Amino acid sequence: MARAPVAQEIVVPPESDRLEGFPHPRETKTLYGHDDAELTLAQALDSGRTHHAWLIAGPKGIGKATLAYRFARTALAAPEERESAGAGLDVAATTSASRQVQALSHPGLLVLRRPYDEKAKRFATSIPIDEVRRLKSFLGHSATQDAWRVVIVDEANELNINAANALLKSLEEPPARTVFLLISSAPGRLLPTIRSRCRVLMLKPLASADLRAAVSQAQAAAGQAEPDASQWPVLERLGEGSAGRVLGLMSAGGLELYERIAKLVAALPRVDWRSVHALSDELQPIAAQPRFELFFELLLNSIERLVRAQATGTGAQGERDLAARLIGAERLASFAAVWERVGRAKAETVTLNLDRKTLIIETFGHLAAAAQDGKPA
Repeated sequence: MARAPVAQEIVVPPESDRLEGFPHPRETKTLYGHDDAELTLAQALDSGRTHHAWLIAGPKGIGKATLAYRFARTALAAPEERESAGAGLDVAATTSASRQVQALSHPGLLVLRRPYDEKAKRFATSIPIDEVRRLKSFLGHSATQDAWRVVIVDEANELNINAANALLKSLEEPPARTVFLLISSAPGRLLPTIRSRCRVLMLKPLASADLRAAVSQAQAAAGQAEPDASQWPVLERLGEGSAGRVLGLMSAGGLELYERIAKLVAALPRVDWRSVHALSDELQPIAAQPRFELFFELLLNSIERLVRAQATGTGAQGERDLAARLIGAERLASFAAVWERVGRAKAETVTLNLDRKTLIIETFGHLAAAAQDGKPA
C-alpha cells in the first residue's frame, strides 16, 4: 500500500526589513499619518507621467515601506481596481496584484535589500552589488504596453558603493513605465548623484494619535494586547513618532532595558560595574542580537537627548536637570564626542564580530570619564 506523501513545511526566510513577530510593511492594511505623501504618489501615478524615481525618506519605523508597497499594489493592479482619479492608494486585498505583492511573486515587482546568509545565520551588513545585478534580468523582461514595473530598495542607504553605482546606471537611463522607490532613514548617506535623480518625499514622525493607531494595528495583527495605559507615556516619548521603535521596545523588553540604562546614566560619573557586567553578559550571545541592538539604540538616544537638552534647553524637566549636572556647558563637546565614538565602535563591533562585552564595559568607562572631567577615556 502506497504511503501518502509527507507534507513539507514551507520555511519563510528571514527578512531584514521585518520586525520579528509583527506583519511586514507589505502586509500592513492601513497607513497612518502620511495622507499628503500618499495623495502625491496616487496623483502622479494617475497622471501617467510619474517621476521615474522617488526617495521616500524619514526616520525608521514611521511607514515609509508601507507607503512604498501601497504604491506598488496600486501601480501593478488593473486600472479598475484602483481608487478613482488618484484619490489614494487603496487596493482590495482580494485582487491578484495584492496577493502577488504580499507573496513577492508579482513579475512586475523587484525588491532589493540586505540578503540573509543561511550558513552564517545573519544578514549581510550592506546591500551587495549582486542584489542590484538582478535589475538586469528584471528590466530585460518585456512588459505589456500599459503595465508598470516597480523597484523597491529598502534601505537605499545600505547599498555598498559598488551596488550604489550599479543602481545609478539604471536611474540615469530609466526604462519606460518603471518606477524606483528608494526608502531611506539616512538620505545623506546616499550618493549625491542618486539623490539628484530622485523626487524626494520626506515623511515626518507620527503624531500621537497616528502613532497609537499604527501600534494598535500591528499588535492586533500579531495577536498581542495593547500596552498598559501607564506605560504609554514612556513608550510615546521613547518612540519619538516611530511605530516600529515602540513595537521594538515592547517586544524585546525595552521598557525594562530602558530603566536599567536610565539608572546607570543617572548615577554617572559613578558606575555600578556589577550591573554593567551583568548587562554585558546578557547581551554577549549572538542570540541576544535584537536586544543588543535595542540596548545601543536606547543608550545612544538617551545621550543624544541629554546633549540636546543641555545645548538647547528643551526636553523634559528631568532630562534638563540631569543634563545640567552631568554635562553642563564645559562638557558638552565631550559628551557629543562620546556619542559619536560609541556609535562608531558599536558599528565596528557588529561588522567585525568583535567582543560585545568589552564594547559595553568600555562604553560606560567613556561616559564616566566624560562626566567626571570632560575628557572621554
